[in-house]
Amino acid sequence: MLTNHARLMQFFTEADELTGRKKLQKMIYIMQKCNMPFEEKYEFHFYGPYSEELTLRVEELCNLGFVSEVKEDKGNYSQYRYTVTKDGRSFLQQFSSEMPNLEEYVSLMQDKSSRFLELVSTIMYFDHLPLEENIEKVHTVKPKQKYTEEEIEEALQFIDRLKQ
Repeated sequence: MLTNHARLMQFFTEADELTGRKKLQKMIYIMQKCNMPFEEKYEFHFYGPYSEELTLRVEELCNLGFVSEVKEDKGNYSQYRYTVTKDGRSFLQQFSSEMPNLEEYVSLMQDKSSRFLELVSTIMYFDHLPLEENIEKVHTVKPKQKYTEEEIEEALQFIDRLKQ
């Protein structure tokens, strides 16, 4: 049971500080699609792939005092900032999780926008479709995002880089 929590703790430790719930959801999903052993179940939601399990695990880590979640008021919306606490670092040192190195994945995604990661994760969600149908599907399920051909091409190149 705690293995999945420890994997998330390792992710948060590697990220050092992460801003945004949506970004968190997308980063974990993308790493899962790149065969990292995250086991949260995802469904397609308003902003692309979403995991209720991940939301609950993060909430549990916050309740245990292992992860700090700070809500920041940005005027017309709220944003959440996550950091690992001292207790969280102690927990992770005591729990050996057989986890591959996440550093490269985290560093590649950390500076990307939530909007971009939403596009990447949506493309990956429909990766069972031929590429042309996949892109059509992205435009169908995300019409308000108005993704450009350049953004889609950048996302496809990013996916190729992640999977190398």
